[in-house]
Amino acid sequence: MPVKKKAPSAGNITVKPIRIASVTLGGKEPLFILGPCVIEGEKPLLKAARTIKSICDDLGAKFIFKASYDKANRTSGSSYRGVGVLDGCRMLAEAGDAIGVPVTTDIHSPEDADIAADFIDFLQIPAFLCRQTDLIVAAAKTGRAVNVKKGQFLAPWDLAPIAGKLKASGCANFCFTERGTTFGYNNLVADMRSLYWIREQGFPAIFDATHSVQRPGGGGGHTTGDGHLAPVLARAAMAAGVDGVFMETHENPAKAPSDGPNQIPHKDLPAVLKSLLSIHRALA
Repeated sequence: MPVKKKAPSAGNITVKPIRIASVTLGGKEPLFILGPCVIEGEKPLLKAARTIKSICDDLGAKFIFKASYDKANRTSGSSYRGVGVLDGCRMLAEAGDAIGVPVTTDIHSPEDADIAADFIDFLQIPAFLCRQTDLIVAAAKTGRAVNVKKGQFLAPWDLAPIAGKLKASGCANFCFTERGTTFGYNNLVADMRSLYWIREQGFPAIFDATHSVQRPGGGGGHTTGDGHLAPVLARAAMAAGVDGVFMETHENPAKAPSDGPNQIPHKDLPAVLKSLLSIHRALA
C-alpha cells in the first residue's frame, strides 16, 4: 500500500458527478442499481421493472434497472446463462423505456460492447474482466457511461491504471464498483475503506451489496451466499459516503436461475431502500 497523506473526512471528499441518461451518479442523492441477476424472459423482466419502479417512486428513490443477458461466469457449465446479447439488450431497452429509467448490463467482449451500446445506457465491465484492455477500450469508445467492477483480486489504488485506459480511449463518464475481495476459499470480505479510497482518487463509487455476500463455488457445483447480510453491508456503505448501491432483487429468490441466495426479495426491498435513504439524509 502506498504512503498516503492525511486524508480529509469522508464528508469532505468530492467527486465529479457523471450523467447516465436521465440520472446522476455522484450528486446530492444516492443512485440505486436494481434488478434481477439474469434475464429470464420478456414478461418476467417487464414485471420486475414495473415492481421496482413502483417501489422507488413511493420512496422518491432514483434507480437504474439492471439484468444480465449472459451469465458467462458460472460455476457449472450446465447452469442457465441467459437469452443472448442482442435479444437481452433489446428486452432491457424496452423494459427501461416502459418505466422511464436508464438500463445497465454487463458486457463480456468488444463485440458485445458494440451491440449493447445501441440499447444500453450504462455499460458494466465484470469484475473478472476489469483489466481486459480490449474490452475496456471498446466500452470507452461507444460513448456510453461505463461502470467497472473492481476485481476481487485488486486493491482500490489499482483502479488508477484502468481509469487511465478509459480516459485515453475518450471516456470521461465512468465509475467503479466495490463488490468484495477474495478472503480465503469460497468467501469474500467487504472492506468499507475501499469506498473511501476509490472516492479519494476522484472516482464515483458504487457498492455492490448482493455480490459482496456471495460464497463463490461454496455449494460445490454452484455459488451460495448470505443474502440476509446484503442490507447490513449496504447500510454500512451508505454511512461510508458511497455514491450508489447495487442490489440484485427478485420476486422469489429461491426460484431464481442465478444467484438466488444473494438476491433481495421484492417484498423486502421497500424497507431496505427506506433505511438506506434515511442514512443518507442523516449524513447530508
